[in-house]
Amino acid sequence: MNAVEIDVWADVVCPWCYLGKRRLELAIAESAHPAEVTVTYHAFELDPSTPKGTGDTVLAWLAGRYGTDLAGAREMAERPATLGRPDGIEIDVDTQLRSNSFDAHRLVALGLAQGGPALQGAVLERMFNAHFTEGKAIDDIETLQRLGAEAGLDGRRVSAVLAGDEYTEEVRGDEEAARELGITGVPFYMGNQKVGLSGVHTVEIIGKLIEAAAADDEPATADT
Repeated sequence: MNAVEIDVWADVVCPWCYLGKRRLELAIAESAHPAEVTVTYHAFELDPSTPKGTGDTVLAWLAGRYGTDLAGAREMAERPATLGRPDGIEIDVDTQLRSNSFDAHRLVALGLAQGGPALQGAVLERMFNAHFTEGKAIDDIETLQRLGAEAGLDGRRVSAVLAGDEYTEEVRGDEEAARELGITGVPFYMGNQKVGLSGVHTVEIIGKLIEAAAADDEPATADT
């Protein structure tokens, strides 16, 4: 198996991205040579205009956006929660807070710079868990400081990043790359810069992406 580099565009507040990360990890573990697969995550903000620190629940926001009541909003939010449980993902739809994900993405970028793909993945996982399972406000500076340290980032670097604008260019660069590739939704996977896969898929289909990326074939795109 040839070495495989998988680039993934994802948003920290996207439940489908959380599910996609878990299934990608399972697909890698089941691949022919998991040690040959490297994953790098790239920022994608589904709603960059989301205000910081509103304290609004995701359910209240969904209800207002789609003109439904909380029961209707909960039904929408429960779909990814239900699909994620068999993969070990616990999403508490009642406690999720609507959050701006920009600063969280900057810490995910810090993770890559500080410790490579492994630490980056750990930071992203901590952000996912905090948002979807623990109901944390991941656009709150003190919360991000704590989460970054818990994920393994250097606390002083986290403080410095959050106090300034470091890794803003990296986040914006990821988003510009997504626009150039025509990515309009996440998760989006790109294997060895030649085969793409958009959306949430089974472990088996993601495994096929890994196999296709490892093969010496011409570039292709598998968008569904």
